[in-house]
Order: sequence, then structure tokens, then C-alpha cells
Amino acid sequence: MSGCTNCSTGTTAVGGCQNNGSCGTSDCNKMNAFDWLSHMGIPEIDKFDIAEIKFKGGRKDYFRNSGLLPLTTGDPVVVDVPNGHHIGYVSLQGELVRLQMQKRKIKNDDNILSIYRVATQKDLDKWQEAKNREIPTIYRSKQIIEELKLGMKLSDVEYQADNSKATFYYSADDRVDFRELIKILASEFKIRVEMRQISLRQEAGRLGGIGVCGRELCCSTWIHDFKSVTTSAARYQNLSLNPSKLSGQCGRLKCCLNFELDSYLSALEDIPNVEKPLLTEAGPAKLQKTDIFRRLMWFSYNDDNNWHSIDCDRVKLILEQNEKGITPFNLKQDKAFEGEFDQSKNNQDLELLDKKFAQSKRKKKRKPKSRKPNMTSGEAGTARPDQQEKRGRNQKSNRNHKRGNKNQKDNPSQIQADNGSQGPKSKNDGHPNKRRRPNRNRNPKNNPNQGKSDDN
Repeated sequence: MSGCTNCSTGTTAVGGCQNNGSCGTSDCNKMNAFDWLSHMGIPEIDKFDIAEIKFKGGRKDYFRNSGLLPLTTGDPVVVDVPNGHHIGYVSLQGELVRLQMQKRKIKNDDNILSIYRVATQKDLDKWQEAKNREIPTIYRSKQIIEELKLGMKLSDVEYQADNSKATFYYSADDRVDFRELIKILASEFKIRVEMRQISLRQEAGRLGGIGVCGRELCCSTWIHDFKSVTTSAARYQNLSLNPSKLSGQCGRLKCCLNFELDSYLSALEDIPNVEKPLLTEAGPAKLQKTDIFRRLMWFSYNDDNNWHSIDCDRVKLILEQNEKGITPFNLKQDKAFEGEFDQSKNNQDLELLDKKFAQSKRKKKRKPKSRKPNMTSGEAGTARPDQQEKRGRNQKSNRNHKRGNKNQKDNPSQIQADNGSQGPKSKNDGHPNKRRRPNRNRNPKNNPNQGKSDDN
């Protein structure tokens, strides 16, 4: 069988692996239990005669095997219920049933009903017809509840195997007067009606689902008794008090908050209780975070964003010093090392240096821009007209300057003639760093002075 009709995963013949519960019961695996005492070799004479029977939605009850029927985990059996009979599946047998009854505080007396027989195919077919009425009944019942304007939420309906009774499971915040509702339901569906109020956690367990951990909900797989969960469990575990993260599918605090609470409480015994900031010369240190299992605590000076981690032993020592009126240098040192400077003075020096460099930058002259290389003909076409005109003048002066230097190198006597014909020297003529203006007139015919010098 690939599934069970309760969770609508398939409808085939009820079977089982006949392995005493090691692989399940060919059911939807809700509230399954492994009989780990089945291979212990317990004598058959002392076998416990009460079996645990599982019904729809993970509900379990205990029935006596008065006829000593050879039962196997997963077998469908017909059991005795008030005003009729019902069909369930065997989920547990033997000594584990005794332990479960002691855990749930159920007495082994005459109030425990008996198992009639192993269900036949005729019993299963009749039960299937009764279960086919459940979904239409839920839809119609919700319409009636809306018409009567009752403050209740109908979550599930379970028909008895003999099709004579139906149990309506609902949840409500306040007490609901459903007497008129029972009359309408009984007259419309021709059955006996039982209204049973359940909590939101039980409702989530009956409906089922997948939790944030990626596994099936604990309330629908193994939890049958729900304990109260408070926000103090989240505080002990240093969890953020965010209702959207701490709430389960039922809208209440997650049951898993209680799973590791004992471990956190035992670990918190060695963690010091810091109720006020620690006093140090660097400033008051406020507690920001505590890693319980690593025994580390993070503090910040004056609500700064920089956190400093120290171990719990160091925190205890600082607390003892503060009680005696002793103030340590900082969180990690009792006294300053030699040559260690004060941070406040260092900050003042840095501010003075910043001001000094800011003033020097203002007074500093701008550096002359480096001359850009001459542009090619293609690049010159893209420049602005004023830039092109200026660049042309510079290029022309450079050519004339190079031309004059060349004449001086080729004809040094011309330089002497020029010096003699020009008369007295100027003030800058004898200066070694003063460059004489070259003679731009290269043609000797146009220069009479140059010709005379040649004759002489």
C-alpha cells in the first residue's frame, strides 16, 4: 500500500510488512511507534494483553485483547466503542503498552474496552463508505456555522465505522453555545452528533504539514501531550522575540523551544549575570551578546558599534573589581602597558595634524601643467578654433627657433660679425645663461653687414 485513506495518498488493500513495526504500518506514519522490545525474547505467557490502537488524525486509545487474537502491528481491528463499533489500526503491543499507559496515567481496570476481531474486507468497505461522507459534511457544516454566526472554527469530521455517529472537531477562543447547531446537523445528516473542542496545537496536529526545519510537524508525528511554551524559553536561548519566527503553524509558540531548554539552563549556570555596564577606564562597557556554549560575552564601549569579546572568567573578575571600587584599564587589561599612550590624547594629536595638512594644501601653489605633445593632423581637426590658432603660433615660433640655432652652428663667423656691427653690448650679452636671439635673415645678400665682415 502506498498510503492510507486518511491522508488521501492512495487507497489499496490494507497490508503491512509483518515485521513488528520496523518499517511502519503501511499507514500515513502519524504517531508511529517502534516496538524495540519485540526481539528481546520475553516469554509469551507474560505478554501484556492490552494493545494500542490508532485512529484518524493520530488519535490513540487502548483496548484489551480478551480473545488473545494473533495481532501484528498495522492490522485493522474492530473495537468496541460506546453505542457501536469502530475500526482502527494496531500501533503497539507488549510491554511498551504498559509503559505508555503508566506515562499517560491510564489504569488497567474494567473501563478498558475490548477488541472484537480482525477487520474483514466487508468491514473495510462499509467503513470506506462512511469516510466518503466526511468532506461533504465539513463543507455543509461550515455553511451552517456561518449562517448561525457562531465564533468557532470547524477543522475535521470523523465518522464511526458503523455510520451511526460523527464527531465534529472545532476550535474556539471562547465558549460556544452550539445546541442549535447540533439539532440542525443531526436532522440534516441523520446521525448522532458529538462536538469536541480541541486546542490550536491539536488542530495543527490533525491537519499535519511541514515545519520550517523541513520535516513533518512534531505534533502530527509523535507529540501527544502538549506542554505550555513561554517567551522565557526564547530569552534563555538568546532568540529574538519575533512572533513571526517563534510561532508555528498553529499560531502559538513552537513546541521545539522546549526541546533544548534544559541544556541551555544547565549551561547558563556558569554564565555571570551582568545587570549593569562594566566600569573601565576606557568607558562603561555594555553587554551586547552572549555565546552560552562557547562561554564568550561581547561588550561595547559607550554603545559603540565595535564589540569586544571576552570570556566569562574575565567578566567575573571585572565584576568583583567593580564591587571593590577598582576600575581596570579596559576589558582585557587591568593596567596599561609601558609606553602605551592615552587614546584621547592620540585623537587630539590626529586632529591637529589634519588641520595642519589642510592649511598647507591651501597655501601650496598650483603646479604648472605639463605641456601636452603636439597633436597630429587628425587630432588637430577635432580641436577648437582658438586652440588651433594658438597651437599654430607655437609651432611656427618653434620652427623659427630651430632654424636660427642651425644658422649659428653652420656659420660661427656670422655671429662675430653681428656682434661687431651691433655696437655696444647690452647688459645681458655677457650673461652665460642668456641666449642670444639668432639672426633670422639667412640670405647674405640681404645683410650688408655680413658682407663687410667677410671682406675684412
